[in-house]
Amino acid sequence: MRLAEYTDYTLRVLMYCASNPDRLITISEMAQAYELSKNHLMKIVSDLARQGLIETTRGRGGGVRLVKAPSEIRIGDVVRASETDFRLVECFDESTNTCMIANSCRMKRLFGKALMAYFQELDGATLADIVAPAPRRAGAPAGRGGAVIPIRAAARAPATRRRGSRVGS
Repeated sequence: MRLAEYTDYTLRVLMYCASNPDRLITISEMAQAYELSKNHLMKIVSDLARQGLIETTRGRGGGVRLVKAPSEIRIGDVVRASETDFRLVECFDESTNTCMIANSCRMKRLFGKALMAYFQELDGATLADIVAPAPRRAGAPAGRGGAVIPIRAAARAPATRRRGSRVGS
């Protein structure tokens, strides 16, 4: 099973906000940190606001922040709201099932139990469980640790940074 990129980015937007609890986060800041388009992040932020997980402030000095404490946001709920399809096998959807052996097959039950175990595990974890406290940078004012949880950089091996660049600035 693999999460859709949309769900991955949704979790990372929440993680970024949780890592910077004392300030508003701009979409531009996250877009730059994650190397994603602002338009893509605006859709995610809009969905998260509609779900009541973040609040948005428009205009100069605006941005987004969590509405709830990270310990109150269950990962399972976020994944359920972000993913569009949990049909692991064809027979999960009775209306489109054309499997000829569906009546004698036990695969649906096996994968159904696996999906339940998956969500049981995710429901036991909160945003606080997957976000480390933001490290304070030397000379940074309190509350502006600016932790960045890389998306695309994590996939690169070996991890490299341009000389003189700072992550998250």
